[in-house]
Amino acid sequence: MDDLKAKYLSQIADAADETGLEDIRIAAVGKKGEVALKMRELGKMTPEERQIAGPALNALKDEINSALSAKKAALADAALDERLRTEWLDVSLPSRPTRTGTIHPISQVSEEVTAIFAEMGFSVAEGPRIDTDWYNFDALNIPGHHPARAEMDTFYMHRAEGDNRPPHVLRTHTSPVQIRSMEASGAPTRIICPGGVYRADYDQTHTPMFHQVEGLAIDKDISMANLKWVLEEFVKSYFEVDGVDLRFRASHFPFTEPSAEVDIRCSWEGGTLKVGEGDDWLEILGSGMVHPKVLQAGGIDPEEWQGFAFGMGIDRIAMLKYGVPDLRAFFDSDLRWLRHYGFSALDVPTLHGGLSR
Repeated sequence: MDDLKAKYLSQIADAADETGLEDIRIAAVGKKGEVALKMRELGKMTPEERQIAGPALNALKDEINSALSAKKAALADAALDERLRTEWLDVSLPSRPTRTGTIHPISQVSEEVTAIFAEMGFSVAEGPRIDTDWYNFDALNIPGHHPARAEMDTFYMHRAEGDNRPPHVLRTHTSPVQIRSMEASGAPTRIICPGGVYRADYDQTHTPMFHQVEGLAIDKDISMANLKWVLEEFVKSYFEVDGVDLRFRASHFPFTEPSAEVDIRCSWEGGTLKVGEGDDWLEILGSGMVHPKVLQAGGIDPEEWQGFAFGMGIDRIAMLKYGVPDLRAFFDSDLRWLRHYGFSALDVPTLHGGLSR
């Protein structure tokens, strides 16, 4: 055993790198190493011999393992010293040119939309992304049997057994913010509600999380004509065109009556969207006059006040304006994509200075 000890301690001390050290470990204390083979011979010894040889072999194994650990740490320290020596940097040298960060298209479009509606007197309202099903459904006149309330479409929060609190959901639209705003501020009001929303869907044009902006205007003499003007001004400003044709198609939403889906005249020449010209129509949003039951849920008397509401997907209008083919790319965190579609952090969109640059 003294010969084994001297042999391996010498080899460990002379090891030049971790690869060589690992070879020594396998040869010495590996499953088929010399120390392991010696331990297998204990079965052939008498009890008296085992009492002497067993502790000696264990002590030898421990000593070799300790020497291996110490040498490994020493090699790591030497490698670090070499890296620090070769990677030395003169901090007085001029800095290297670095690529600046960019603003995500969703953030950019949210700012563009906010700037446009701010010029028309709309303020921004925000609310929680996790809300009760009352704010998300009941207050918006969405009945209990409505398909949107099914678990295949809506993310419900887990409820412990015996929990009597109202069910909570990841909001499926930003409409709950409208109810909370009416409760807090009453009428008259003009707000937009941008933010993230969640639905159980995933394909080229749908993701489980996406972004919406909804608008609400309440006063005593508001009509569909006011809604039409607001949307026309928005589309012209957002797509930066001088004129646009909107087509209102009768539809049904539980929270508006009457309801209308809105299309814009456009063309797809060469695969590029051109708004305000051509013979094609493209749906971009839903709208309508606020349902009296929704006004009541927000604490507003529908006999005295009326208003309009609209909603559109921020991701969708970003895809249309900036030619993004796949909605899922917005959430991939691909630096190449972000550098291609990103915007300068210093270019704040305004109607006077331009929305996109």
